[in-house]
Amino acid sequence: QVQLVESGGGLAQAGGSLRLSCEASESIFGFRVMDWSRQAPGKQREPVATIVSGASVNYADSVKGRFTISRDNAKNTVYLQMNSLKAEDTAVYYCHVRDGRLYDYWGQGTQVTVSS
Repeated sequence: QVQLVESGGGLAQAGGSLRLSCEASESIFGFRVMDWSRQAPGKQREPVATIVSGASVNYADSVKGRFTISRDNAKNTVYLQMNSLKAEDTAVYYCHVRDGRLYDYWGQGTQVTVSS
């Protein structure tokens, strides 16, 4: 069972930056998918950024050019660097991984609030 611990959320001003971290309890070297999604109040959860098999990276159109997903295998951590934040980025952000056995795990979520 993989445990995921998210951190880095908080309050930021519009135009500011935050970096989210998601640390796994075991090596992420063989993980097939690592991604971030978000859920704003009253809205469905939506994908934000994905790394597939450590190579292919995809972003939601709403965050392209502003957010960057990356991974550090040595630290068993996936990051989401969020720049040029907007009020509409306010949401709870969730980390998800699919390991080499194709099992899925989610973090507990971290709140990001952007004030305009």
